[in-house]
Amino acid sequence: MIQSMTGYGKNVIQLASKKITVEIKSLNSKSLDINARVPSSYREKELVMRKMLASSLTRGKVDFSLYVEMTGEETTSQINKVVVKQYMKQLTNIVDTDQAELLKMAIKMPDALKTTREEIDENEFAEILKAVKDALKEINIYRSDEGAVLRADFLARVAIIEARLEEVLDIDSQRIDIVKERLRTAVNELKEKVDENRFEQELIYYLEKYDITEEKVRLQNHLNYFREAINSDDSNGKKLGFITQEIGREINTIGSKSNFAPMQQLVVQMKDELEKIKEQALNVL
Repeated sequence: MIQSMTGYGKNVIQLASKKITVEIKSLNSKSLDINARVPSSYREKELVMRKMLASSLTRGKVDFSLYVEMTGEETTSQINKVVVKQYMKQLTNIVDTDQAELLKMAIKMPDALKTTREEIDENEFAEILKAVKDALKEINIYRSDEGAVLRADFLARVAIIEARLEEVLDIDSQRIDIVKERLRTAVNELKEKVDENRFEQELIYYLEKYDITEEKVRLQNHLNYFREAINSDDSNGKKLGFITQEIGREINTIGSKSNFAPMQQLVVQMKDELEKIKEQALNVL
């Protein structure tokens, strides 16, 4: 069954002193394009998380975000007392104000805060990976639901193309009669004696050039193949794209051979439905 490349997944976990939020969003893309926003403290583990995303999502423009909110007393930032005192001492020579105001200014200066790098706790990271896994499950469910909507739309539009093809078949004999009559009238207007046998031979040759039997058969086969493809386990957007190209080729050939306004109108309607299918197929995984 087909899946959409559009999806969203989110998971939130509460650790001893941190709240971790994992968020994954995806849109359609020709290949897998992962944009990861990870806190610097977890940067060394980014590759591990990227591999998880790649193995699960396969294709699409993916935005991955890992947010960390400190909820306990622990903090990786501390006031650099020596530096702050130096700033305050220098500011005393510039600004005439009390110590509280000097401290407010000094704490905003470069290097007033120092950050200590903590080693990643493996148990903690295991919990984060579980959160990523759960978010991936959620986004894949979302993609499957969107895929079901696309599938229904594809089937409806394929049915419309088939209905227009049936109408083409219904008026095909009428088209041939009109073409014959048009040629006969043109010959009569020449007011020249015509060899009837030669005329019939030329007429048969002419009509063979405008015969659309092969195109009708191939078009129906391609529509059947498209329907089978969206129901198969190995269905993917690229495969559907190739099939739509073949469908379009047959529709165009029927249009170029029709030489009959009512049939050309049906061809235009088939093209319109096919363009909508092509547009939607770009979002199929």
